[in-house]
Amino acid sequence: MNHPGTDVPIRIVKKKAGHGGHHGGAWKVAYADFVTAMMALFIVLWIVGQSKQVKQYVANYFKDPGAFFESTKGGGMFQGSNLVGKEQVLDEYLKRDQEKMKEATESILKNLGKDASVSNLIDQIKIDTVEEGMRIELLEATKAYFFDVGTATLNPEAVKVLSIIAKEVGKLPNKVIVEGHTDSRPYSRADGYTNFELSAERANSARRVLAVNGIKEHQIDEVRGYADTRLRNVKDPYDVTNRRISIIIEWQDGKRHGNQ
Repeated sequence: MNHPGTDVPIRIVKKKAGHGGHHGGAWKVAYADFVTAMMALFIVLWIVGQSKQVKQYVANYFKDPGAFFESTKGGGMFQGSNLVGKEQVLDEYLKRDQEKMKEATESILKNLGKDASVSNLIDQIKIDTVEEGMRIELLEATKAYFFDVGTATLNPEAVKVLSIIAKEVGKLPNKVIVEGHTDSRPYSRADGYTNFELSAERANSARRVLAVNGIKEHQIDEVRGYADTRLRNVKDPYDVTNRRISIIIEWQDGKRHGNQ
């Protein structure tokens, strides 16, 4: 019992409400992850139910968002309420593909010009656009610059040129076709060896050099031996420029453009 007039200290007791403090904000992170996963699931389900054209647009966006938005003027897959034409999107990819090839071929010519051992061969290298892609051709002259006459043995200068080409083309994702061509001078032996075998072996010799100097194995799409069936100078089947190696960098989307 306290006596009258005696000061008694006042004690304040605070009680903790509930048990939320033990869990912190971890549940919020888990909930956010769950919502994100559900949203991703709904997007996938939505895409599965769309038309082939819409799926193509979505694939193009993830393949190259920059090209997609450039081709659609920032309007995504829809402009107004209409789908952007498929050709418009593909043309934008083709444009970018052409630009990358042009940069690669310009770099090839620049590097050839800087190398004193092969700079004199620049006039024997022709670059143009064909139906399948960008074509780089190594043309023979009166002097056999690239192959010993009648053989598939590459000269040192040819190996150097192919190495420079491989280094640049190997940086691209595009596939490559290697072709061998001869003039119409008959080349036959008792064992049946002809210009077809010679052109094919020359193309394969070039392929091997390309493969060890930068072009990846999966980039090689085809190796062709045409003999004299694709003459560069049709008016003169015996013209030395008909003897050549062609390296075609294919359009990345597989679309055929240009003129043969």
